[in-house]
Parts: sequence; structure tokens; C-alpha cells
Amino acid sequence: MRHRIAVIGGGPGGLTFARVLHHHGHPVTVLERDPAPDARPPGGTLDLQEGMGQLALEKAGLRAEFQELSRPEGQAMRILDTNGTVLRDWKPRPGERANPEIDRGQLRDLLLGPLDVQWGRRVTEVVPQTHAGVLVHFADGREETFDLVIGADGAWSRVRPAISSATPHYTGVTRVETSLDDVDTRHPDLARLIGDGSVAVYGVNRALVAQRNSGGHVKVGAQFRAPLDWHTDLDLDLADAEAVRSSLLALFDGWAAPVLDLLRHGTAFVHRPLYVLPVPHTWAHVPGVTLLGDAAHLMPPLGAGANLAMLEGAELAESIAAAPGPGDLDEAVRAFEEQMWARAGKWAKITTAGLERLVSPDPTQALAVFDEVQPS
Repeated sequence: MRHRIAVIGGGPGGLTFARVLHHHGHPVTVLERDPAPDARPPGGTLDLQEGMGQLALEKAGLRAEFQELSRPEGQAMRILDTNGTVLRDWKPRPGERANPEIDRGQLRDLLLGPLDVQWGRRVTEVVPQTHAGVLVHFADGREETFDLVIGADGAWSRVRPAISSATPHYTGVTRVETSLDDVDTRHPDLARLIGDGSVAVYGVNRALVAQRNSGGHVKVGAQFRAPLDWHTDLDLDLADAEAVRSSLLALFDGWAAPVLDLLRHGTAFVHRPLYVLPVPHTWAHVPGVTLLGDAAHLMPPLGAGANLAMLEGAELAESIAAAPGPGDLDEAVRAFEEQMWARAGKWAKITTAGLERLVSPDPTQALAVFDEVQPS
């Protein structure tokens, strides 16, 4: 008898899990709260690392398709000081594919493929160890039971409380995002500033980062240290784009005009305080329920999160595909959790330390991080 398996969340980790399990001929139910794939913007671009995200796609049989969609030139990275002086200008070598970029939307569509995703299924609670299996409650009042439920539903997971009391806490760093469209035509000077990949500018306790996506779309992020209620103290309405723009321009006052143009020409602004889970985050194993990705180990967004989630999804799926019976299924999940905790704990420490240095009182620390990762 096939296991009744559900993955909650249609992000990179959940979809990779489902796609690899599908690749092995095993059915899986994907439950996603969004009503449709295009219900909201998919987010920016991701760099998929050879030993993590790319490996996961290989396990799903999607490596060739990924290479067709990805942008190796997007690995380029330029760092400026607040006066606009170029401090580092790294470009990938021909054939370099260690961390090629792919838009989140393109990755989502690639992973979706033949999967049967149940859209608009918002989970409110997961109850393990019922007589019929794991009980999943939905916002519309319906209930379903499964042999295994995987929480891949992100930072504010509805699955996590079934096995852990941990909740995310604020890092002290806030990110406000905006974007530019058709940058090569409408803002050619900014297009040249950004180059083929990303540009980052680091100041005292703040940073501006712009990252090129496909189709001339650019994501811009303003990061700064502030209380969680910083906007309340300023009586700032976060829904008022012009008010937010003015506030950010004041916050980055004195920076080079071309850098500030990233904010001046931005469209809507989205407020994203950065939260993390405790390090390490582990739990007493609960039969029938587990977590992966941000639901299991939310960490600063410094390139590891999506890669880890995808690799975890692929590894868990392979383990489940090799588990012939109910007892073997539980042992496979136990072994997966032990491996995930060790690896994610290491990356959580790295990214936490990285955020401390990238948004710090000493901007030279950010440059040192770059030099450690990508020597000039």
C-alpha cells in the first residue's frame, strides 16, 4: 500500500520534494494556500548552488531544463562605497556555473511540471498521532488524514506547532523592497550600474542591494538596523509609497545620487523585517510529521535558505521512495531530521554571522565577507 503523503507549501522546498517523489513514481498531495500559481508576485532571483539546489534538480531529473533557463552571467557581483566608487567588480569566468541565477517564477514553473497541486488549501492546524493518521485542518472547515505530513510552509508555518514550540524572532534588521521594470530601456544608467548580476552598497548599519532578474526586471532591497516598529515612531504609513520613498531617501541621505536613484525610481515598496528561528532548531521526533526549509530553520536570506530547502526536499523524497513499509517510513524521516539539523545548524550560524557583518557599524566588514566568499 502506498503511503498517504502531503506536503504543505508550494515553495521551492515543497515542490522539489513532490517532484522527486513523483520522479520515483510515488503519489504526493501538494497543498498550497495561494489560490493559483500567479496569485502573487513570485519574488526575485535565486542563485542555485552546485552542491545543493542544482543537485536537488538533478535528483528530480531537471538539470538540463534548469541549465536552459538559468543565467550564469547573473553571478556577477559589484560592490560600491556610499560615494559610488567601485570597490569590487567580479565577473564569472566563461563556463562558470557554480551559482547561476534563475527567477523564482521560472523555478516554480519548472518544478510544477506534471504535479497536481491543490491550490487555495489553507491549512490551519496539523494534529499528529490520531487513530487514522495525521489530521490536517483547513480554513474552509474540511479535514483530511495522511500517513506523513511535511511542513514546507515557510517562516510562519502552520505545521511547526505540531512538533515544536519555537517561533521566529526579529533579527534587528529590516528590509524594504522595491523594483524597477524594463531597466535597460527606461533607466540605462542604472542598468549599467547594476551590470549583469548584482550591485551592493554598504554603509553604517545599512545597505542597498539591487539584483537583476530576467526580462529587464530588477529587485532592490534597502536593509537597515532599526526597531521592529521603526515606522510607527515616524508615523509612517507603509502603504503610502511616496512616504516610504521619502523616508528611505532620508535614511540614506548623503549617498551617491546614482545609488539613490535605485530608490527614486522604484515602484511599490514592501516591508520585510528579517526573522530567524533559534540556532540550532531541533525537536523531539513526532511520527507522521516533519519540517523542511524555512519552516524548520529560518535564517537570514543570504543565499542558503532556498538551496537547503530544495536539497532537503530531494533527500527526504529519495529516502521515502526507498522505504517499503510504515515502520521504514518513520525511520527514514528520523534519519532525515538528524541529517538536516546538523547541516542547517551550520548554515544558520554562517548566515547569522554574515548578516551581523553585512549590516554593521563597520562597512569594511561587508567587503571582507565578499572577499572571503569570492576573492578578488
